[in-house]
Amino acid sequence: MNKKQFEEALKKAKEGSKKRNFNQKVDLIVNLTGIDLKKPEQQVDFFAKLPHSKGRESKVCALVDAELEAKAKEACDFVVLADEFGKYAGNKKLAKSLSKGYDFFIAQASIMPKVAAAFGRTFGPRGKMPNPKAGCVVNEKTDLKALCDGLKKTIKISAKTTPLIQCAIGSEDMKESEVADNAFVIYDQIIHHLPNEKNNIKSLLIKLTMGKPVKVL
Repeated sequence: MNKKQFEEALKKAKEGSKKRNFNQKVDLIVNLTGIDLKKPEQQVDFFAKLPHSKGRESKVCALVDAELEAKAKEACDFVVLADEFGKYAGNKKLAKSLSKGYDFFIAQASIMPKVAAAFGRTFGPRGKMPNPKAGCVVNEKTDLKALCDGLKKTIKISAKTTPLIQCAIGSEDMKESEVADNAFVIYDQIIHHLPNEKNNIKSLLIKLTMGKPVKVL
């Protein structure tokens, strides 16, 4: 498997898709085989940082207290201070709207119990709780600007209940070589998270939002 194969599949996907009046995203679809997802050690669940944009930048919201307020406001797209948690805890609709509006939430480690109490019920089922695996639990020494810049090109790769991974790897207006780079990086990381590596890949496909999937492998 090499980058050229991804690039050729992307070209076919573009050729087979009608021109739309919006910029379609490009998805990588990975069908898995020979794994038992009932076993936690065979589940796929990690974060991957892409070398190029995924088509749009992820939005990052910080949940912090006054200690990190200035740094968070400089680095993140939105900040919710600890003193404001109550209005979200008491308003499910407001908390749900916040969850939908941001891709990643970072939280100050010292107030994580407050974050869990205020947002756990809403964020938890949506996979939006601040995740230490992605570096999203922070302290006063964390370089928030570097973290947020990295998160804007980060995606979550997950297969915990069905043997299928689907994730955005770019958009149709990007250079095909850059989308292929993103696809190869994800593929390479996925195989290293599988018990039998390449043998657990049943098929790879590339798909535009409104287009038909094109087989890579």
